[in-house]
Amino acid sequence: MTDISGGPAALPVPKSRRGSLLTQDALTKRRNAAEARFKAYGAVAITLSMLALVWLLISIISVGAPAFRQTFLTMPIELPEDKLDKSGTRDPAVMAKVTTVGYAAVIQAALTKAIKEKGISTDGMTPKDIAGIVSLEAPAQLRNHVLANPDLVGQTIDFEILANGRVDGFFKGRVTMETARLDSNIKPEQLVLAERLVDAGIMAQRFNWGFITAPDASDQRPEAAGLGVAIIGSFYMMIVVLVLSLPIGVAASIYLEEFAPKNRLTDLIEVNIANLAAVPSIVFGILGLAVFINFAGLPQSAPIVGGLVLTLMTLPRIIIPARAALKSVPPSIRDAALGVGASRLQSVFHHVLPLAAPGILTGMIIGLAQALGETAPLLLIGMVAFVRDYPSAPMQGFFDPASALPVQVFNWTVRGDPGFVERASGAIIVLLIFLLIMNAVAIILRRRFERRW
Repeated sequence: MTDISGGPAALPVPKSRRGSLLTQDALTKRRNAAEARFKAYGAVAITLSMLALVWLLISIISVGAPAFRQTFLTMPIELPEDKLDKSGTRDPAVMAKVTTVGYAAVIQAALTKAIKEKGISTDGMTPKDIAGIVSLEAPAQLRNHVLANPDLVGQTIDFEILANGRVDGFFKGRVTMETARLDSNIKPEQLVLAERLVDAGIMAQRFNWGFITAPDASDQRPEAAGLGVAIIGSFYMMIVVLVLSLPIGVAASIYLEEFAPKNRLTDLIEVNIANLAAVPSIVFGILGLAVFINFAGLPQSAPIVGGLVLTLMTLPRIIIPARAALKSVPPSIRDAALGVGASRLQSVFHHVLPLAAPGILTGMIIGLAQALGETAPLLLIGMVAFVRDYPSAPMQGFFDPASALPVQVFNWTVRGDPGFVERASGAIIVLLIFLLIMNAVAIILRRRFERRW
């Protein structure tokens, strides 16, 4: 055993490296400065991203939030039998012969009477101008209510009807007296009358449930447009996508990752799956139009066709995360299961799949959320059509005409009335809420099924 002092002499330290470890040399200063700059760039990038996101949300909410409130008139309306049911049978089939024109006259008479009873000055306005503050949808609302309750004929009821879209825009700041002078659809005198009706308690704003439950409306009735048909259509499509894409996607992932031989064929399949995930969504719309509508003869604008198209688009986005989740399970889990006598199928379904379930569920829900927001493929299969009738209950409802939330946003943005811009932003808020819920469910499921090994 030799003493360390007897070894070779220590190498001399270069002059350029001499000094205390507590003192930074030029090279260390440059490295630290570069690291500080990189951190600053990252902080600036994150700050700009957050500011852009906040600005986007503020702009959408500021424009779309008023869509959840609407201006209504509430007043007693007399339902005369001689105008609404001359036969006196109270048969809805007979009463249906009275059109909305007859109900518009009933509403006009009720509004005129309410104005006189409240002593509201109309400043020489014509009856047509007075009736113009009421929505064109109001007669249809009253008619549907009477046909659903024929015994109301002959009575006087308190009924709530929609105000005209320009009047509603006036109380929301979208319409002013100056713009009303240039607008053929409203007059400043009508806006003054609307203010007096508010003071008299006949007109008021409240939460608009019809925006969520009502169907779409024509270009002349933005105040009556709602998301009811679009929400049901999106719900039906998501059911189709879930029922088809989950078992097919998970089964394909398990086979490719656990059982498929590694050869040129499987390599070709994997490359094509990766390529399909990057294909523009409108290409899937063209495929759906050619295969499901032109060849298979399925109806246009139906949730079943939209669901099939979105399933094709979603499958690669489910298979790729599912394979990654399966691959993340340590090989020791498989080896241990095989070592105690389990078959390969048992090792996969009893051990590997439960451990990969959080990642698979997360990928599935994110894929569904992306499908929920797709617009281009749905436009090509005809879901851009104007639909007012609600789809039937399953299974027939999957084949009935319907719309979808992103398509409804597109429809409203291309219409000329400013009221539809407000409706479009409100629909975006609803769509964002659904997406937030789906992502929250993904996080909850991931934590619920997450296991440690």
